[in-house]
Amino acid sequence: MGGGRKRRRRDGSEAPTIHPRNRYAAAAPDFAALAELYPSFRPFVSVSDRGRASIDFTDFAATRELTRVLLLHDHGVNWLVTLSRTAQPPLLPFPPFSKPFISLWYPYEKYADALYLKVFYHSLRVMHESLAIRWIPDGQLCPTVPNRSNYIHWIEDLLSSDLIPPISCSNGRVRGFDIGTGANCIYPLLGASLLGWSFVGSDVTDVALEWAKKNVESNRHLAELIEIRNANAVSSASESETNGKEAARDETLEPVDDPARSKPPILVGVVKESESFDFCMCNPPFFESIEEAGLNPRTSCGGTTEEMVCTGGELAFITHIIEDSVSLKNSFRWFTSMVGRKANLKSLISKIRESGASVVKTTEFVQGQTARWGLAWSFIAPRKTVLRSNTPAKTHHSFMLEGLRRGYGAFQVLKSTEAFFLASNLSCKTDSMSFSIDVTLSDDHNEAKMIHHDDSAGSLEDNSAKLQNSVKGASFCIMVFEQIPGTLLIKGSLLNKALSDTFVSLFSQLEDTLKMEFLNKAR
Repeated sequence: MGGGRKRRRRDGSEAPTIHPRNRYAAAAPDFAALAELYPSFRPFVSVSDRGRASIDFTDFAATRELTRVLLLHDHGVNWLVTLSRTAQPPLLPFPPFSKPFISLWYPYEKYADALYLKVFYHSLRVMHESLAIRWIPDGQLCPTVPNRSNYIHWIEDLLSSDLIPPISCSNGRVRGFDIGTGANCIYPLLGASLLGWSFVGSDVTDVALEWAKKNVESNRHLAELIEIRNANAVSSASESETNGKEAARDETLEPVDDPARSKPPILVGVVKESESFDFCMCNPPFFESIEEAGLNPRTSCGGTTEEMVCTGGELAFITHIIEDSVSLKNSFRWFTSMVGRKANLKSLISKIRESGASVVKTTEFVQGQTARWGLAWSFIAPRKTVLRSNTPAKTHHSFMLEGLRRGYGAFQVLKSTEAFFLASNLSCKTDSMSFSIDVTLSDDHNEAKMIHHDDSAGSLEDNSAKLQNSVKGASFCIMVFEQIPGTLLIKGSLLNKALSDTFVSLFSQLEDTLKMEFLNKAR
């Protein structure tokens, strides 16, 4: 689960690993040590002939207990413990004081010790299950702590980069919104314990809301930082006024099925009018059916239908977030979501660009054999000073696409490059003979960039004049060269130095987009 030798991709680049600030980056959790410290975890740990401790990750009870122990041991977070009132503990095969009687049958003490411990731990596990010790109800999603920590630390990176200027949040404390917090409430609990962030965690099911509140209340040192919100209740309240005004008119109409009304509320109608947040985050329902959700036999992290499944899968759910983000573009500094399928990233990025976002960021979370992707976007114009400080003042930039599969070459990359800039509302003049594209920023696009990025005092008229004087003809040129079969060089040349910051930002996003599209196809 933790650190180890770094992997490399086929193209020679270093594959993503656990986030360097993750507590488990240097070393995986020590199951043997945890079993010694926490008797409730002991029954789930087995030791191989070589002395390596492990657990059965296909056992929901084992993964749930591991999550509880890691939260408590490494983060000081308590998941609520309850006991079933009707459950009766089983009779142990022998009382603890009966060890001497076993010794009568085994003259060697070490064998008596081994037999005693084996039977005792087995009995402890039976008692554990029979007493129905619960931190989240059976079947609810039980997330892994290291993977969720990766997401938290990536958001920390986004906020600390200052690429997007801060917005006004209460008390100057970082404030996040967790979409579908679940019974485990793990993101708010981790974010509050690790970084002191405050959260609103929303959900739509009674079980998730009840247990999320219980888990927050079990951590008094964090309780003031976390609010659990019923998304259905807030959404219904916000709609009631509008519906009331139209009630008289609607009484005469036949009821009409509205697919939009069947969608669960996500942000619009849940975020209150006066609220602002530094970010939102989400672990969306990844699957279109419960059968599809159960196809991975290697792990058992639980998950209800509401947590794992939605019509259209994660693509539809995250698209809903993107649609809501347009309405709430000034209420959030960053919108983010986890993505379970890399194939969905390209479509989602296109939807975000079409919505008018100013910045799109992606990352990959790797934990053991599991890979997830992070997607972030913002509608707030990025700071010019950040772009300048992080990029050299160069007029030429380039990158390589290596390892393309047969059938993908310069022409396909050229067309995808053209589509990228057109999706960003830029004007393109493509020359298929020379494999080049002249890109011109529209007046509206340039004006928004120039006015926002100008740090000196000046009027709107002054900035507009600067724009008209600086933008003439093509802004930059993109060329595609074939080096050897399967390897392409993409080169960008800046033609208007006044737009160097915008050029660097766009060229970097182009590199990410093309590598995601063509190198993924090659693999």
